[in-house]
Amino acid sequence: MGPVSDWAQIRAGTVLYEDDAALVLNKPAGLAVMGERHDTDLVRLAEEAGEKLYPAHRIDKVTSGVLLLAKDLHLHGDLTRQFNRRTVDKAYLAITATTGLPQRGTIELPLSVGRKNRVRVAANRAAITYDPDVSRWSVPPDEQFQEARTYPSTTTFLTVAGDEGHTLLAVSPVTGRRHQIRVHLAWIGHPIEGDPLFAKAAAGRTLLHSWRLGFDAAWAGGRRIQVEAPPGPDFWAALPGGAVPLPDWDATACGH
Repeated sequence: MGPVSDWAQIRAGTVLYEDDAALVLNKPAGLAVMGERHDTDLVRLAEEAGEKLYPAHRIDKVTSGVLLLAKDLHLHGDLTRQFNRRTVDKAYLAITATTGLPQRGTIELPLSVGRKNRVRVAANRAAITYDPDVSRWSVPPDEQFQEARTYPSTTTFLTVAGDEGHTLLAVSPVTGRRHQIRVHLAWIGHPIEGDPLFAKAAAGRTLLHSWRLGFDAAWAGGRRIQVEAPPGPDFWAALPGGAVPLPDWDATACGH
């Protein structure tokens, strides 16, 4: 199958929202957004098929779900600024192969970039503290690495469901750093199932899904657009009972 038909098939099967200025897709896991040197990426597929798109943000190759793209370069800047200003509503779904997480939690761990460009918490794991009164993980300032540039990072979550071996979370990456959700959950002892960053022998897909996104459409009078991407069967397959009811939009802020 050539690039034109590849893109036509992906586009037809994944559109969540579209108008004259924006395109929102439910990106499949395993497809990079852009910039992969040795693999096909979504932006390149579209361009080879004659459609120029500008990602307003990125989600990891291993992550599925909501992806916002601008059709017009002049509008791209406004959308990216909304992400930078943290005025975009973002909610992910994640499944861990662990139990014991609180009903709600806040992970406030600074990130840095280590060897081989790997994102990590900017402290030793032993320095991470947990306050059960507010369900918050953090690192004391004097325990944070001083020799590397660090990035304050906050993730909040809501426990949606669980069984004897898994927990389903609705997660909000408040600061939106690269790999933030994946690193934060792993460093508090609850890695996302199938995440190759933390399980070298990971089989199947990584169970992280970009679920809901809310942004302002300046080209439509500033109207707030809320988009939801339903997870596919490949996401739900890890849970013995399959798909479970998900919370309302208002519940996905995941904060306290």
